[in-house]
Amino acid sequence: MYNYAGKRAIVTGAAHGIGKAIAMRLAGEGCAVSLWDVNQAALQSTLAELNQGGGHHSQVVDVSDLDAVKAASIATTKAWGAVPDVLVNNAGIGRLASILDVTPADFDRTMEVNVRGTFNCCHVLVPAMRDAGGGNIVNMASWFGKSGRPNSLAYCASKFAIIGMTQSMAIDLAAHGIRVNAVCPGTIDNTEMRKQADETAAALGLPSAAERQHLIPLQRLGQPDDIARAVAFLISDEASYMTGQSINVTGGLWMN
Repeated sequence: MYNYAGKRAIVTGAAHGIGKAIAMRLAGEGCAVSLWDVNQAALQSTLAELNQGGGHHSQVVDVSDLDAVKAASIATTKAWGAVPDVLVNNAGIGRLASILDVTPADFDRTMEVNVRGTFNCCHVLVPAMRDAGGGNIVNMASWFGKSGRPNSLAYCASKFAIIGMTQSMAIDLAAHGIRVNAVCPGTIDNTEMRKQADETAAALGLPSAAERQHLIPLQRLGQPDDIARAVAFLISDEASYMTGQSINVTGGLWMN
């Protein structure tokens, strides 16, 4: 267990799935958490599950909208009376499609949420972290950001970009006491993205994630809490000499 008492973390895409697991984990370690998501109803449900009185709150925000991110940052900082120590850029979308059938609109939206959303949050929040003397950023990449995968053109492009951004920011921000790392999930069950991917795969006549789990060396699908544990480690003092890394959490499915 880590002791994050007195720490403040913003988690984007926090209403369900991996983001919710991260928020719950950090809150359980004593961290005050600000939940950011576009889904107001799910946000309120997740907020209600957190330990009330811990300085937790939520903001309805589309991270691809820079003005919305600025407004959420102001509201969050006002609620805490302080800037965040931690930013977890987890919000993301993904759609199965190759270059033959991806639409320009879908490609653009994937890049807007996954890449521009990460940029927007860092662009707005990093200066305050720098002025406060440091902090931690964890970006949600993917093993699809380390190897091109079939029927995943836009998603792969966005996650390759996240890894490049992570490395570049790590170099630029090290002198300011800000560590920047990424987590690269493998096949994670019990998320909205997994549900949508399996539905699309079925429509294309492709196997579901469960039908492919025998290909994973650890012989199981990942769970959101597997990713939450990695995030909790990366923002802890136990990882104080780590920055610019993109950590695989794939059950051995990807090892580079």
